[in-house]
Amino acid sequence: MTALGRSIALDTTNGFVKIAYDQENMIKGIEIVSDEANAMISEAALAIEMGATLEDIADTIHPHPTYSEAVQEAAEAALGRSIHFFYGKKPSK
Repeated sequence: MTALGRSIALDTTNGFVKIAYDQENMIKGIEIVSDEANAMISEAALAIEMGATLEDIADTIHPHPTYSEAVQEAAEAALGRSIHFFYGKKPSK
């Protein structure tokens, strides 16, 4: 969430999205910890129900800037191709 444009703009960068998957990259579970989890839960549930793979999520167009991009970023990170990644510490206020 720390590198997501929507989260940065609205100062809601606490949290994360993790995806559990098997050897064939089929999604087995998605963990969402965020004040804005409600914006991502439906996509996670649909992905699991339809038997989606990491590639299915990563290659689906997600509007920008939205919280749902965090699910896409988590899939891309698992595939080694995430483009929004925060390196370092959050600035002090």
